[in-house]
Amino acid sequence: MAGNGIKEEMAEKPPIVLSIAGFDPSSGAGVSADIKTAAAHGCYAVCCITALTVQSTTGVRRMEAVDPVLVKETLEELAADVPIGAVRIGMLGSGKIAKTVAEFLAGRGSKDRLPNVVLDPILKSSSGADLVDSAGIKLLIEKLIPLSDVITPNVDEAAAMTGVKISDLDGMKVAAAKLHEMGAAACVITGGHLDKAIDLLSFKGKAGVEQEVFKAERQRSNCTHGTGCAFATAMACHLALGRGLPESTLLAKTYVTAAISNGHPLGRGVGPVHHLYRMSQQRRAAGSGES
Repeated sequence: MAGNGIKEEMAEKPPIVLSIAGFDPSSGAGVSADIKTAAAHGCYAVCCITALTVQSTTGVRRMEAVDPVLVKETLEELAADVPIGAVRIGMLGSGKIAKTVAEFLAGRGSKDRLPNVVLDPILKSSSGADLVDSAGIKLLIEKLIPLSDVITPNVDEAAAMTGVKISDLDGMKVAAAKLHEMGAAACVITGGHLDKAIDLLSFKGKAGVEQEVFKAERQRSNCTHGTGCAFATAMACHLALGRGLPESTLLAKTYVTAAISNGHPLGRGVGPVHHLYRMSQQRRAAGSGES
């Protein structure tokens, strides 16, 4: 009976995940995608938009950062109102925004520190557009990495931040070691851009640095827009639900793989992953049961 009561309470009060990211009008990435990902994991997303973009499935045409004062006030208002169970930091847009976010996280102190901060270091769009300036990259490395519980760069982002050339698992391990030196408590380097779809989890445990490798079959699909956002937000959701880093990594990778394989063509460019594919599966199951 007590167990049922706990489940009912969790259903009534889903964990809240704060998304600090840009707005993608095609809803493949950014805050609108984070809302869908959180919903798919039984969590509730609250959002602070850092930048507006003009983009579609064919690429990013323009980006404009939000006023840092507006970002600061939004973060403070949300944190004062709801219990935040995890944070996903995505596109920052500018050094001023990065500084604002870092000051917000650092200024809360150890007692009020927000838990489960997942930093998704978005530097460029998949179409090659810069999504943060050089000052933002510097602040991300120097201030936000040490304030995060886990960072989730892809191989290109990890290479850009560390200066390590990554072409295989060995390169990923070298880059992970460098990220730890830079202050990362844990990192997941995603290798979706490599010949083999390998992700590396590296984290500081009681006995030193521990590493786990996660492998999957490469998905041959054109519906891959927003994979990094979906992975990082899924990680944040699982951490908010009380799962550990290895389990959260595995489940996030499984979710993204399924979201890609269940994607459907949208637009004239690279389509988004299907964040809510489970709803489609439930409808099909319900329909088959009625026939």
